[in-house]
Amino acid sequence: MSVLEEREIQCPYCGESIGVLIDPGEAGTDYVEDCQVCCRPIEFALSEDLDGMLMLQVRTDHE
Repeated sequence: MSVLEEREIQCPYCGESIGVLIDPGEAGTDYVEDCQVCCRPIEFALSEDLDGMLMLQVRTDHE
């Protein structure tokens, strides 16, 4: 079981800074979570770089 990692992101819709939990075991996947402030769907893309560091990209569902 992977240990969840907390990240601070900026909602691509409302611009608010929110904390999210990511699962390192899910690297290489895309998923959707609603913003905790404006409730709009944020698309998350979780991947690993060549050094094994987790990279998280967020975008609107229109991008």
